Amino acid sequence: MEEQLLAFLKFLQKEYNYSSNTIAAYKNDLGQFVSYLQDHNLNSTGQWQSINSERINAYVEYMKEQPYASSSVARKVAAVKSFFNYLHANQIVQENPTTNIDSPKVKKRLPKTLSSEEVERLLQAPANKKSPKNLRDLALLNMLYSTGMRVTEVVSLRLEDVDLENQVLYCPGKDDQVRELPFNEYTKKILENYVEEGRPFLVKDKDETAMFLNHRGQQLTRQGLWLIIKAYAKQAELSVAVTPHTLRHSFAAHKLNDGSDLQEVQKLLGHANISTTQIYTQLEESETAE
Repeated sequence: MEEQLLAFLKFLQKEYNYSSNTIAAYKNDLGQFVSYLQDHNLNSTGQWQSINSERINAYVEYMKEQPYASSSVARKVAAVKSFFNYLHANQIVQENPTTNIDSPKVKKRLPKTLSSEEVERLLQAPANKKSPKNLRDLALLNMLYSTGMRVTEVVSLRLEDVDLENQVLYCPGKDDQVRELPFNEYTKKILENYVEEGRPFLVKDKDETAMFLNHRGQQLTRQGLWLIIKAYAKQAELSVAVTPHTLRHSFAAHKLNDGSDLQEVQKLLGHANISTTQIYTQLEESETAE
């Protein structure tokens, strides 16, 4: 049995080029399955051929009773199913006992959002100073919330992507898809202040086209953006843990709450499937129930 487990792990590495961490996760999950079989005397023959669907189902139910997140249980069961698919494909077992085994459903975690009042406190946190850095941060936070852009999209913005006159930006997103994202008059003024009075003091290379720059005059990084938001969340004394994605979630939830159409929000967020956007309607419902 051990020999076939090792062969499977080598197969994953060679065929799918999985990382060492992924291989280690498979090894751990399958090792847990083997331990379960041994502890419950379910494999006295020591052959994979003797493992039937009843024993797999028993393992699934056992795992559901353990203090694991539903996503962890689903991953562990998926590892077992992948292993038996491999055994069956290589004729090590005549029948695949996992064919009709349903994977545990993963409970979707509802995204954390800020209230309108909390958003306002966060967005105004950099406004206490008029330094180039604060002008940048004020524009950055308002841009995130007023457009719902992803972190990578915001830090990747170029000067030419933003049309201040028409209050729209062209957001290069996934799969080379460009979204047109409108922003309001207030955000326009903040962006103008940053471009005219803040960015010129940050830029070091006249050929640099990134909209948001760090103290070295280079394109702001994801990590840099995260640290900026973390600092202002603390300054605003927000009790909710805030990440760069929190503003995107808040944008979507508040848009729907204000009456925007689901398809419109899907388009603004750049979601390929509307089911991804629908999670924000669940959030709205859960908050109403509370």
